[in-house]
Amino acid sequence: MATTGEPEERPSRGRRADARRNQQALLTAAAKVFVASGVDAPIRAIAAEAGVGMGTIYRHFPTRSDLVIAVYRHQVEACAEAGPRLLAEADSPFTALRRWVDLFVDFLVTKHGLAQAMQSGGGGFDALHAYFLDRLVPVCGQLLDASVEAGEIGSDIRAFELMRGIGNLCVGRENDPDYDPRRLIELLLRGLRPPRS
Repeated sequence: MATTGEPEERPSRGRRADARRNQQALLTAAAKVFVASGVDAPIRAIAAEAGVGMGTIYRHFPTRSDLVIAVYRHQVEACAEAGPRLLAEADSPFTALRRWVDLFVDFLVTKHGLAQAMQSGGGGFDALHAYFLDRLVPVCGQLLDASVEAGEIGSDIRAFELMRGIGNLCVGRENDPDYDPRRLIELLLRGLRPPRS
């Protein structure tokens, strides 16, 4: 029976798509566990959250550092992609900004402990900070610009300043369960609003 290359390509493409979906599910599960327990959480907890065996995780991410870097990049991308979507869906640019900041805070909390995980070495960490800035500062800037244009905030804040301020407010969250940076971040966001006349 003659065959063409086509039947073999379809399963291959399907397997690659399945592998990508599985990897995304692992990264989502790992991010959730990292938020709850930090980046030192047991791999078995991540496997349980993802509904897979530990071998599956190690097959995709041979070291904890590999997993932490992948989660970091995954969340940066999710944050970057969320900005334009929120801007299109929200009833106002400031609402979109507020929702995006909430995602950004989730990302910062997940990122806690990254420095310790990096101690195990690997040059893959060197470019993460630049990657973070390159992807997220323009998105935050777009949300700020839209909010300024709509008259919802003043024009005297830059994206990097806002993100850095939010980051500073998140410091200490991991050591004090009674500290909720979101309350102070909400006050910061309110402070961007123009005064009522």
